[in-house]
Amino acid sequence: MNTLWRDIQYKLLKSGNKLTLLIGINVIVYLGINVPAIIEQLFRGFGNSAIIALSEKYLLLPADLHTLLFRFWTPFTYMFMHAGVLHILFNMLWLYWFGQIFEEFVGNKRTIGLYLLGGLTGGFLFVAAYNIFPAFTSMNAAAGGVIVGASASVMAVIVATATLLPDYTISIIFIGPVKLKWVALFIVLLDYLSIAGGNAGGEIAHLGGALFGFVYIKQMQKGNDWIMGINKLFAPKPKMKVVSFNHPQKKAANMPRQDEIDRILDKISASGYDSLSKQEKETLSRASNHNEG
Repeated sequence: MNTLWRDIQYKLLKSGNKLTLLIGINVIVYLGINVPAIIEQLFRGFGNSAIIALSEKYLLLPADLHTLLFRFWTPFTYMFMHAGVLHILFNMLWLYWFGQIFEEFVGNKRTIGLYLLGGLTGGFLFVAAYNIFPAFTSMNAAAGGVIVGASASVMAVIVATATLLPDYTISIIFIGPVKLKWVALFIVLLDYLSIAGGNAGGEIAHLGGALFGFVYIKQMQKGNDWIMGINKLFAPKPKMKVVSFNHPQKKAANMPRQDEIDRILDKISASGYDSLSKQEKETLSRASNHNEG
């Protein structure tokens, strides 16, 4: 048991794998709420859990502005909550599949920022829609409207990856090889068409996350990397600068120039990863390794 716990600690906190950290937090939150809730319901009756009721009251994102004012933390907490086993299972699978591709090409320093900002954008769009559009205001839907789940955050990762690598091909069971742009387009279209259904708030949040993922990559390709800019604001400042006279140009020589990286990313966006030359692939690999350092 001690070995298992040490392995879990390493994977979550020390391995540097941001996908494992995000998935781990989601799983821990889900189990932390639902494991004791099942025990509680065995004594009180199924569907009668104070633990679940409290978690939904204080951790889900409400559309009502007055309630949100006093539960200002919920735009962050809702994106780590889930409504059932299948809900968290499919969200984490999509996050893992697309997150691995995303990190392969841009490193792992942007993953958490993309997840959080995608979730926040989705939450903002949900609250705004429920308080602006007559379809919701006419029935005062905001009064009891809440959203739950990592789907908006996951959509940000999916669409960001597809925008960066539109012609990257994956194999889908029963379908075969499919380019990422068609996968993302299908999911976004499905969410849009489902707004008139029973999960309107969730679908709107998904579209908000997708919008952020798309705009973020387009801005990054123009040289405006919002997430890395935020990361730099919180990066610790070195107290002492160490200068080495042995190989002063070694790191600079190994690290590709930013304009070269941007050119390669633009080429991938236009023609796909397979259009890169061997030298361009090696350049992208060196840049990714530098980002993960």
